[in-house]
Amino acid sequence: MDGTQPATVASLLESWGANVVGVNCGLGPSHVYQIAVSMVQAVSPTPVLACPNAGYPSSVDNRSIYMSTPEYFGLYAKRMLKSGVTCIGGCCGVTEQHLKCANNAVRMQRSRVATSPLKSKPPSADGTIGSSGSPPGVSSGINASLPTLPLVPIQERSKLAEKIYRIFSNRLDSGKARAKPKDRTEFVVSVEVNPAQGLDVLKRVEIARTLINSGVDVINIADGPRASVRMNNAALGLKIQEGIGCEVILHVCCRDRNLLGLQSDLLGYHVLGLHNLVVITGDPPKMGDYPKATAVFDMNSTELLGLLNGFNRGVDPAGKMVGEQTKFFLITGAEPGAVDYDKEIKKLKLKIRAGAELIMTQPVYDPEVLSRFLDDVEPLGIPVLMGLCPLVSHRNAEFLHNEVPGMSVPANIRERMKRAGTGANAQREGIQIAREMVEQFMDRVVGVYIMPQLGKYDSAVKVIDLIPGYSTA
Repeated sequence: MDGTQPATVASLLESWGANVVGVNCGLGPSHVYQIAVSMVQAVSPTPVLACPNAGYPSSVDNRSIYMSTPEYFGLYAKRMLKSGVTCIGGCCGVTEQHLKCANNAVRMQRSRVATSPLKSKPPSADGTIGSSGSPPGVSSGINASLPTLPLVPIQERSKLAEKIYRIFSNRLDSGKARAKPKDRTEFVVSVEVNPAQGLDVLKRVEIARTLINSGVDVINIADGPRASVRMNNAALGLKIQEGIGCEVILHVCCRDRNLLGLQSDLLGYHVLGLHNLVVITGDPPKMGDYPKATAVFDMNSTELLGLLNGFNRGVDPAGKMVGEQTKFFLITGAEPGAVDYDKEIKKLKLKIRAGAELIMTQPVYDPEVLSRFLDDVEPLGIPVLMGLCPLVSHRNAEFLHNEVPGMSVPANIRERMKRAGTGANAQREGIQIAREMVEQFMDRVVGVYIMPQLGKYDSAVKVIDLIPGYSTA
């Protein structure tokens, strides 16, 4: 009311002994989100409460109508939670449906990580964690006296795992050295190709073939991204592996299947030879075309990594032996630009403890942000694939910066895209920005994970043709 900045107010309240600080009402979820994030940055780890209203009311037939939909309210609840806000509520205009959407976001984000007596230790190339006892990620409900099978060495689980850990061990000396790749054998490139809507897979298989022929190592396939309905990613993955002979990385999210269904699908993936898995929690259904769909979330990503790590040792979550061990290569995501960065690093350590063997980052455009992240990850002794998402326009850059959680596009990059204009010029500038990140950090990562936008798959090869052996000439 008097013009004092929210961060200052939060700091003062904390210094006066407040156990929780927060903000309510405001001009809607977006406005309260900005205020709450500034408070988190000022007083973390003191809990921050955010209670937005349902937007600024409009007068319709002498009635005040609040315009923010429950889905929009839930989306910002998720963003607040990911940014470090601890408590979510509602103010003027918030209905039961708004709170149901917020509760769905809470259910997805809440941490239910099982504890174990093991200390965090990075995986080694032979597949061991370097500690005896129960495998990491296996909950206390598993019979601790049950013998487990030895892990299959990481380098024997898939061609991708072999190449990544060979590079990590040789070129990067298991994270202790910095050296640029001399050729394609010392660098890994993964490109995301997702199922199209409908039944056709031939076009996607041909896109994958073109990318593989250009030197790309592996194709990434998302699992219902942004809660959209697409063909099962395992179906496209199998068609690509059978039709081209290359490996794929399947994303596995916790949103759509319960604990039984997840286990059935995962065991099926293994039989089909789909061994490379990125484990994610998943976007809530409210973000997609079916907002009334039920979000399951029997597990979060950390717990699912633990389940898969148990499978890799021949044990299921009920503590029963499954007959033989699986050979899954376990990959996790990370957000170097997370607002609550300390929390993100803590979560990452838990995921490694649960069994993660490779980190794939969200797209990063700020060298300082990525450098800090790589510095902090280095002691963990785990390889990193750097995420890249070549920008295609200034509007695209603004959307990613303002609307996508975990994404931050610095002002200087957005200004570069603005000056580039539109069309081909903007696309070239976006590719150049991504190339600059590759040039600066290729001596610290095992490779890159490229997410082309709007069907611009050729941008992926243009980004990496500065690596010897990837030239498009």
